[in-house]
Amino acid sequence: MTSKERVEVAFAHDTPDRVPIDYLANPGIDARLKEHFGLRADDDEGLRQRLGVDFLEIIPAYIGPPIHSEVPGRRVDPLWGIRTRWVEHESGGYWDYCDFPLREAEMETVEAWPMPSPDDFDYSRIPQLCRERAHYALLIGNPGAGDMINSAGMIRTMDQVLMDLASDDPVCLRYIDRKNEIQLGVLERALEAARGAIDILWLGEVARRGLGNAAWAHGEP
Repeated sequence: MTSKERVEVAFAHDTPDRVPIDYLANPGIDARLKEHFGLRADDDEGLRQRLGVDFLEIIPAYIGPPIHSEVPGRRVDPLWGIRTRWVEHESGGYWDYCDFPLREAEMETVEAWPMPSPDDFDYSRIPQLCRERAHYALLIGNPGAGDMINSAGMIRTMDQVLMDLASDDPVCLRYIDRKNEIQLGVLERALEAARGAIDILWLGEVARRGLGNAAWAHGEP
């Protein structure tokens, strides 16, 4: 079976030749696996083949202008401005969320917070990628697409977001809506560019408005 066939059979509640495999890992584990298999640090495809991965996310590349400036001692997400700091432990380390620049933000700050536009992504290579990787179960989206609590908590703190959602705080809800509107636009453009070649639309938490309908509308190519 190809990866696509294997996933289709499993999703149809039938029995494939083996259980379909997906792969997500933090950078430390990813680097160790590539070193173990003698792969280059950027050889993602080689690692997928070694592990027998069946799923492949199609990601439109960001080609817009810089949005968020670097901060000393921090890693700043170039699209959303989320900040992380390096936390070391005995077997390596990880980047943990910090600073939370919108924790006490007012509506004016959230409205002005820089975010990308769906026009700032390159969709032109998606048809070629879909053809070249047609043996995979191709997906668009990720756990952060349509996500409300986690992604807002990364920039506003988790406890604040939970209180915001309980009280329908308009500032937090506006941030969520702004981000989800952009993500929905990117997903729609990417699906259109793929011309029916995408097998799966992957969403995290479904948004308050919009993405739930998108998941239904594009559930099948």
